[in-house]
Amino acid sequence: MMDPLVLLAFIPAALALNLTPGADMMFCLGLGLRSGGKAALAAAAGISAGGLVHVTLAGLGLGAAVAALPWLFDAIRWVGVAYLLWLAAGALRRGPARDVTPLAMPAARAFREGLIVNLLNPKVILFVLAFVPQFVNPAQGSVLGQFLICGLVLAVGGFVINGAVGLLAGGLGQRLATSARFTRGLGYASALIFAGLAVRLALLQRS
Repeated sequence: MMDPLVLLAFIPAALALNLTPGADMMFCLGLGLRSGGKAALAAAAGISAGGLVHVTLAGLGLGAAVAALPWLFDAIRWVGVAYLLWLAAGALRRGPARDVTPLAMPAARAFREGLIVNLLNPKVILFVLAFVPQFVNPAQGSVLGQFLICGLVLAVGGFVINGAVGLLAGGLGQRLATSARFTRGLGYASALIFAGLAVRLALLQRS
């Protein structure tokens, strides 16, 4: 079990990190504008699930493989770049909408996109390896168990905050989706967000 006092110290630190704008928040923002609040909420759930996978891998010690094998880091990074660029291209291909319905995206697909984007960002596992161990004490018991507790706190906080951002963006998108000019601009904006995330990931350094 995790020391309750350590957990109490971890929660506000995790909340501060969740509130810091980053790739996950921007992804939910872009998806909310493009496909609505429900899709953004599902994507936020996928991102949180991906975060739990990263935390589990870190707890098992597999994160050391990324540090020891530079090519593995780069392989994950460039696959992530390619996927984000594919999403950007998809946003540009979407034509003007006559109503809100064409913008809709199934929740399962939005969840999958959020999950994949998170899993293909090696920066997440490097962050987990740098941040979470500060709150883990092997003398308290299972290291993996403590990693999972910290991961759950991060996942819940991230889901609430990223989901809220996506819902707000989705509400704006739905109110203006009947405008062909807005819908066309929305495709450009979404593509720009996804492409920007791809560039950000491409420029990420192993250090």
